[in-house]
Amino acid sequence: MQVDGRDVVHFAGSNYLDLAHHPAVVEAAARAAQDYGCAVGGSRLICGNTDLHEALEAELADHLGLAAALTFSSGYMANLGVVPCLVRVGDLVLSDSLNHASIVDACRLSKAEIIVFPHGDVARLTELLRAARDAGPRGRRILLVLDGVYSMDGDIAPVAAMTQVAREYGALTVLDDAHGFGTLGARGRGAAELTAAESGVDVYVGTLGKALGSFGAFVAGSARLRELLINGARTFIFTCGLAAPQIAAARAGLAIVRSEPERRSLLQANASLLRAELASHGVDTRPSATQIVPVIVGENARTMEVCERLLARGFYAQGIRYPSVPDGTARLRLTVMSSHDAQDIRGLAQAVAEELQR
Repeated sequence: MQVDGRDVVHFAGSNYLDLAHHPAVVEAAARAAQDYGCAVGGSRLICGNTDLHEALEAELADHLGLAAALTFSSGYMANLGVVPCLVRVGDLVLSDSLNHASIVDACRLSKAEIIVFPHGDVARLTELLRAARDAGPRGRRILLVLDGVYSMDGDIAPVAAMTQVAREYGALTVLDDAHGFGTLGARGRGAAELTAAESGVDVYVGTLGKALGSFGAFVAGSARLRELLINGARTFIFTCGLAAPQIAAARAGLAIVRSEPERRSLLQANASLLRAELASHGVDTRPSATQIVPVIVGENARTMEVCERLLARGFYAQGIRYPSVPDGTARLRLTVMSSHDAQDIRGLAQAVAEELQR
């Protein structure tokens, strides 16, 4: 990328499979702009529905092995739409303490009771579910909401264990897999596939704007869920449909995800190399197990100083501070792509280590 007119190596984005500039993705978007224009001009329920939208949703559902899918304007809008559709006053939401801000806001918007449990704590989740079953009124809906990959630490949720206990106690599971979709699993189905937990996920939230190289998001699950969202999700009903170029780009990106699994392999190999190179310099990146690799610095000012010095050395690696992360845990949030080369990854690791020692 270019920053202030100077070429630097980009280690801070979410274009994980390098599809945003892929010729097939760009060509699909350009062709759709010529054929459909640059806006649909209304909500999906009024005049904004096209054959492209329906085709993408069918392809997303097929890819995930689910019955149906529905696109939203963004991942934030998807979560704000789906959670209040599923729970309301009198219901209960169990939410991981490190869930994305959009999940936090969606839970609040639902007006259900919210209990936040410690990050990844299956034992505590089990206790809360047991207590909810024993004490709650009949007919009370219980919803478990998880990220598949946690966006600031790069760790993978214990999806199998959590969905199993949720199913045991009659709770529904919503999995927001924005960073896992397309990047994890043998077929690119994400964290649930990687952890052999797909059957336990009731509602799958994914993005078009990361692995697929486009923009927007989707919710997938049963056909009944899709109908519920069409008729009840305010963030779907009261907003314009995604523009045709975005939809066409996502379809092209999904086709590449399905036909080129080697991109996922390269991505995760690059992530493993970055973690190993940093470890060889004494830099701890735990608990990362994905393409998101955190380096905790601690203080806000020092974090941004390291960020600026890395930029001067030719590496764009953004510092993340409170409130995006807990106070005192400011960090470099490094991300790799399938197209990074080993030389750049090793160079970044060495530069990070040297700057931390200054």
